[in-house]
Amino acid sequence: MEMEPVIKLSAGVSKWDIRQKVWDYIENKNLADFPRPVHNRIPNFKGAAHASEKLPSLQEFRKAEVIKINPDAPQKNARFLTLEARKTLLVPTPRLRSGLFNKIIPPPGATKDILRICSTSQGVKDYSVPIGLDAKVHVDLVVVGSVAVSEKGWRIGKGEGFADMEFAMMASMGAVNEDTVIVTTVHDCQVVDIPEELVDDHDLTVDYILTPTRVIKTKCTRPKPLGIIWSKVSREMLERIPILKNLLYREAQTGKDVSLKDEQQSLPEENNRPSTGKIRANKTPMVRDADSVRTGHNSTENDEMQAKSVACDPASAITTVYIGNIPQDIRVSELKHALRERDALPLRLNWHGAQRRAFLDYKDLVTAEHMVSSLAGLSIGGKTLRAELAKKQKNKSAVNQYAERTV
Repeated sequence: MEMEPVIKLSAGVSKWDIRQKVWDYIENKNLADFPRPVHNRIPNFKGAAHASEKLPSLQEFRKAEVIKINPDAPQKNARFLTLEARKTLLVPTPRLRSGLFNKIIPPPGATKDILRICSTSQGVKDYSVPIGLDAKVHVDLVVVGSVAVSEKGWRIGKGEGFADMEFAMMASMGAVNEDTVIVTTVHDCQVVDIPEELVDDHDLTVDYILTPTRVIKTKCTRPKPLGIIWSKVSREMLERIPILKNLLYREAQTGKDVSLKDEQQSLPEENNRPSTGKIRANKTPMVRDADSVRTGHNSTENDEMQAKSVACDPASAITTVYIGNIPQDIRVSELKHALRERDALPLRLNWHGAQRRAFLDYKDLVTAEHMVSSLAGLSIGGKTLRAELAKKQKNKSAVNQYAERTV
């Protein structure tokens, strides 16, 4: 039986809007446990242990031998219950820095108290061994956290994509398949009406939602991601998650198309230019502009070179957007996720966290102006960011005028 969601969503909301509404509601209603604030986290909500206590009632849990559970605080009791039931527990490596997941191995004759310690983040470090990509593992059940979830099974995480990526990586190594059951534990207020148009092919859907008061079977029929969609992976993500490089190499060896998101996006732009016999990314304007941001160098010779480049190829006129009023405790990764939600990822991001600002490079003035409009009203950490063309664009305008006179 469906219940009316506590948090109402307006038409046209984005994933980031939904996250902010849920985070704000949990904080304002004092529904959060440590760590706080819950913003930019999988919320540790009051009643998380009670929600997890419904896990053993699921037939899929009773049948499962190997269970993978995320390392977040609200799923701590789910990890304990899995160990108490003498099942094999796999926990993802935090932020996938050194591998995919670890197998928790409690000491022989471990008491409940020891098992509870094994269920903590420190226990995962002290009582586990890493599981490599070549391990022959079959995961029967997956438990994830969520920021928001719908009764139809649509799920929204904190925006970093790790749960989606973990499942896709497990699928690539044959550890999970389309029949693998996905469970999430959330507070009742986190169950909202997520618009289906926000759900992408790489998004992980859930089969069961456990709350402190309910067990919801979603009957979701949308396919789960059965492998990494490389066109959704950025080069920045590849550098941040070393194990991804290993998987990319393996899949490239099999002949699979492993073109990354950055490469996919550059092709239409390149194809619209006069043919030169081969496709090559035009990196010169980006490098030159990045150098000017970094050093402040502005010689007449460079201005003339840039002016001629702009006049001959307007598409290469890198334009910078200034982002201000960034909260002091916000990390660059959180800004990137917010930009991604607004489809506003730049060619390059210059981060000045200490000054609470950042500079975003876009391919031309038209794109930059469009992004300024898209970022209007963007809020992170309870503060509305300031987005506008950077002051140096005034200098660029003068350069354009110079170009018109000299080229």
